[in-house]
Amino acid sequence: MRTSVPGSKSRLARGFTLLELMVVVAMIGVASAVVSFALPDPSSTRLEREAARLIALLESARTQARAGAMTVLWVPQAKGPDADFQFLGLPPALMPPLQWLTPEVQAEVVDGRSIVLGPEPVIGAQKVVLRLGDRQLVVGTLGLGPFQVLTGEPTLDEVPLLEGMGRAVTP
Repeated sequence: MRTSVPGSKSRLARGFTLLELMVVVAMIGVASAVVSFALPDPSSTRLEREAARLIALLESARTQARAGAMTVLWVPQAKGPDADFQFLGLPPALMPPLQWLTPEVQAEVVDGRSIVLGPEPVIGAQKVVLRLGDRQLVVGTLGLGPFQVLTGEPTLDEVPLLEGMGRAVTP
């Protein structure tokens, strides 16, 4: 039979103490802070997605230009309210989407107004700077290889190509 007399050992512990609850809440707070620091910046992710999409569009148009023996130009200026950029020289049946996924993206061709995409297999070194807010990425090609996101330093594969183009490069 149970008794509730002080000193009785048959008392059962119920619930958690305040200290145990505070420790659990602190652990949840630390874990959520770590997760929030590990998440990537959304504007950086959007810009990388736009760069990958632009690379796919440029390579597709480059392939179509070579296959059809036509000169295709990519121009970052809008033609109308439904287009953020243009592909000049592509037939309407082969025209890709002409809008950015993120409307705030801005593009600028380095040292020119357009990117030439064909019909020759070697098109010359060309670059496009993509901007979103305070972030920017450079998409380009050295002419022989595909378009890619370029970093500040040339790789060992790029050095001979750059030297052949008459640019001073220090390895």
